[in-house]
Amino acid sequence: MAPRVVAADTPGVRPGKLKVFLGAAPGVGKTYRMLDEGRRRARRGTDVVVAYAECHARPHTEEKLEGLEILPRTYREYRGSTFSEMDLDRVLDRHPEVALVDELPHTNVPGGRNAKRWQDIEELLAAGIDVVTTVNVQHLESLNDVVEKITGVPQRETVPDEIVRRAHQIELVDMPAEALRRRMAHGNVYKPEKVDAALAHYFRVGNLTALRELALLWVAGRVDETLQKYRSEHGIGTVWETRERVVVALTGGPEGETLIRRAERIADRPRALNSVQAGGTPLSGGDLLAVHVARSDGLADASPAALAKQRELVESLGGSYHSVVGDHVPTALLDFARAENATQLVLGTSRRSWLSRLLAPRGIGEDTVELSGDIDVHMVTHERAGRGRRLPVPGRQLPHARRVAGPVAGLVLPLLLTVVLANTRGTLNLTSEALLFLVTVIGVACLGGVVSALLASLTASLLLNYYFIPPSGQFTITEPNNALALAVFVVVAVTVAAIVDRSLRLARRAASATAEAETLSSMAGNILRGDQAVSMLLEHTRETFGMESAELVPRSDQETEAVDGSDGLVKVPAGPDRVLVLRGRRLPASEHRVLTAFAAHLAAALDHARLTEAAAEVEPVKAADRMRTALLAAVSHDLRTPLAGGRAAISSLRSTDVDFSAEERDELLATADESLAKLNRLVDNLLDMSRLRAGALTLHLQPTAFADVLPLALDTLSATSVPIETQGLAESCDVLADPPLLERVIANLVINAVRHSPEHQRVLISASALGSRVELRVIDRGPGLRPEDRDRIFVPFQRLGDNDNTTGLGLGLALSRGLAEAMGGTLTPEDTPGGGLTMVLSLRAAAAEEPAGLT
Repeated sequence: MAPRVVAADTPGVRPGKLKVFLGAAPGVGKTYRMLDEGRRRARRGTDVVVAYAECHARPHTEEKLEGLEILPRTYREYRGSTFSEMDLDRVLDRHPEVALVDELPHTNVPGGRNAKRWQDIEELLAAGIDVVTTVNVQHLESLNDVVEKITGVPQRETVPDEIVRRAHQIELVDMPAEALRRRMAHGNVYKPEKVDAALAHYFRVGNLTALRELALLWVAGRVDETLQKYRSEHGIGTVWETRERVVVALTGGPEGETLIRRAERIADRPRALNSVQAGGTPLSGGDLLAVHVARSDGLADASPAALAKQRELVESLGGSYHSVVGDHVPTALLDFARAENATQLVLGTSRRSWLSRLLAPRGIGEDTVELSGDIDVHMVTHERAGRGRRLPVPGRQLPHARRVAGPVAGLVLPLLLTVVLANTRGTLNLTSEALLFLVTVIGVACLGGVVSALLASLTASLLLNYYFIPPSGQFTITEPNNALALAVFVVVAVTVAAIVDRSLRLARRAASATAEAETLSSMAGNILRGDQAVSMLLEHTRETFGMESAELVPRSDQETEAVDGSDGLVKVPAGPDRVLVLRGRRLPASEHRVLTAFAAHLAAALDHARLTEAAAEVEPVKAADRMRTALLAAVSHDLRTPLAGGRAAISSLRSTDVDFSAEERDELLATADESLAKLNRLVDNLLDMSRLRAGALTLHLQPTAFADVLPLALDTLSATSVPIETQGLAESCDVLADPPLLERVIANLVINAVRHSPEHQRVLISASALGSRVELRVIDRGPGLRPEDRDRIFVPFQRLGDNDNTTGLGLGLALSRGLAEAMGGTLTPEDTPGGGLTMVLSLRAAAAEEPAGLT
């Protein structure tokens, strides 16, 4: 059931504040703490009432009720029993300042205006009443399946996480596992007769420890959300080391896995330290975040396949993968780290060769360390460190060092060459000397570009003319050939430099396209993995472009094209009726194309969500149509057979042409009775199945004994040569069930067992207790069931391996499972040792309290 928002009844009424005592496990004392909080506020003069409190006959908890005003409850009849509930109208009429309401996830008895107690509490809050309530961590919707895997106990009553997250205060009520078990052993939680079973099952040390960690992690996440919201609202950009967050920078290179594992060990250190400090109780470590910067100048070894593999490794270690766009990698990394309030940044040492480091001494690592501020930077060595074998690739943007070194080299290198050649005058001729100057100028052009090449060519031309072209010591050219050589000299130098510059520009464009492709590939990967929720894609967009917020808003008639305002507001059309709005910084033109593609992805995600919603609406209609088709195919024979048999018997009895004996009349009456009983059973099955499908089945749960229900179920069976034996039914405790429906379930299970059993092979029905549940086993010695058919047997209109496939609609097992689950039970098939099939019906023991009701 989705959370709803209840508006205040009176305009201007201040909504009430909600305080939640979150229990790590049943029995830790949430109700005690709630009542103690109420007494404390009452002593300060606050108007406090107890709207609903469930003390479970615990003396210490009941003592806390003394001195508090307790509002009367309302009572409702349901399935022959009377239940008490909070009187919502009485609380609203009383209108206290604070209402104490226990058991937030409780399901109300039908008859009130709200199905859940948290909906009652929302009405109290909307009326301006502060509420203090309680909830156990296993009742949070997001953790429900996790808790069931840990404890083996399904939780029927849950509350949406959003309801608890909206609380003004959340206070964790915790207790070490051994301390809670001692409380139980002393009788402070359960009655003595229930303690042993509880300690042996739900309240095992491992279960309680896992529940404690879930509670601690959930509350820590809630606190972290509050902190991030506060930092965002107050524009705080500095790092607050409240929790370790380790960011590892990935390039797609071969060192990525080494960096990830090293970062994971760094993030895991707080977990190990806390474990020692907490006496071995596992607590949360730091967060691991991997980030890849797709930049306009590319990364030499970036590989989409390697990045995908590294992403899988990060996520398998419990971390998260992120991709951001940035022209300057150190700035992009640090901006991301500060936005995530990261405390540590892990980088790999440079893979550049010695020649690359000689030409550009400063790398990403050095710049990151210099700009890191209060973020710790770890430079991690690896096998590929310093093993680069290539010259600086043309695609790299010309570093500042090269822009400075180029003109300097254009002046210095020709001078040095002149000194060397002057000292070896007479060894080389003029042509060789000119070629050496040409090589020098080309080298300067490769280093510093066109400007450096022009400077070097002019310097070299003047030096060559003055020192080496006759007459020496003068700036004169006496022969036309020498003038031509100098002109060619300058043209070649400038041409080479121009080609180098053009190669740089083309390579930058190619690398920019690669970066865009990597970013869009990451976006598409999210959709292919099923992460296509619009909210997640919006967050990914905000994160990728380093913006403060990203949202989709309805599109007005004036918004027909992209807008990039100077105030940091960016608008991009996302489909015909939506606009993607980002706030934060002014985006450069190079990022607009990628942002447009992101907006197109968001538009596609919206269309996909609409189509999915439409398909979901159509699916029940299709399912109903399939059901009707199967039903018509099945009833054409199965309903007609008993009807024809009964009609034939009754017609014979009414006939005046034949004089039947008393034995023959009894046989005809028995045939008619048996046929009508079959017909009645088929019709009942069909009606119950339709009620189950429509969610309209009415239940009357009450303590029920198997020994009382089984004879009634067996009376509905026809005569059979298969003997039926029972075992342990009289000794088993009562279960919480609807007697007529339980009778139907058992009858269907026995009919199924008899139908599959060979003649004179017995069917055994046994009952046994398992913790807070009771299991009924119907065991046959038939052909058994293949593993691939274990789910198919619960599909309506399936008859797998029946000895007689001419009778029955194939609804028995499907209906039995549906009825069992409606009563809070399960129905599962197992192999019978030695051959055959065992159907296990598990129901809640009527005398046992479920953990969901504990406080």
